[in-house]
Amino acid sequence: MDKLVCLIILNWNGLDDTIECIESCFKLTYSNFYILLVDNASSDGSESILRERYPDINFIQTGENLGFAGGNNVGIKFALENDADYVWLLNNDTVVDSEALSELVKVAEKSESNAIVGSKIYFYNEPKKIWFAGGIWRKNKLFASHFGDGEVDVGQYDKICEVDYITGCSLLVKSTVIKEIGMMNEKYFMYWEDVDWGATVHKKGWKNIHVPTSFVWHKISSSMKKQSHKQVYYFIRGSLLFFQKYAPERLPLVFIVIIRDILFSFKKGQRDIANSYIKALLDFVTGHFGKSGS
Repeated sequence: MDKLVCLIILNWNGLDDTIECIESCFKLTYSNFYILLVDNASSDGSESILRERYPDINFIQTGENLGFAGGNNVGIKFALENDADYVWLLNNDTVVDSEALSELVKVAEKSESNAIVGSKIYFYNEPKKIWFAGGIWRKNKLFASHFGDGEVDVGQYDKICEVDYITGCSLLVKSTVIKEIGMMNEKYFMYWEDVDWGATVHKKGWKNIHVPTSFVWHKISSSMKKQSHKQVYYFIRGSLLFFQKYAPERLPLVFIVIIRDILFSFKKGQRDIANSYIKALLDFVTGHFGKSGS
């Protein structure tokens, strides 16, 4: 029998996106999976509509907005308690190819060391333009980035290969791995928790694998305006937390880069962005993590 997969979709005020995502998942050819819909205290009425529309789907209400890490951890806990062999984290603002899950499981099963595997992800509105073909991070820079981001797919990322991390947008992980490394770090709230997982997996001697035959299309930043002050805040605070854990010798350089960007934002008249940098820096220094108070 095929390995049992728990497919976790996290919803937060994303009714239309979530419906489209679920409907695409109904077309998956993989035989042994179930959908777990986790609602992060939506305020748009989507919970009741989704419950009524999909009465046979497992549903959990978190009771508050726990962020990406916290909301998914609620689902992961359920999956582990119900003997899932794999957990597939899938953003609610995606649609999937019918073979997406089958291809992920096939590659994961090839080796015990293939701990986390992930899809090739395209822009939803530009279906042949790549958003993600594996993740990379570098100790000497304040960033984690994607292979292929913005490139038209002409087969340049068609090789199954090891990468630094897999984005939580479409991430299949073995339950045995989660039991070994723990669930996502909720200090991040959003951003960097998937990079953190990838770095931990690598440290354990396992692999993060890009699966170019698993296709997903992503509606980028549909729930948060690109370069919003919240996005900047969580990304910068998360990067500081990540580098403190995995490359503490580089923290002084990271601080310098942040101060440079603060000055640059003020110079451009982007006061909200600059203040987000400052808040992220102060909250990191004072140990304030999880959900921001503002």
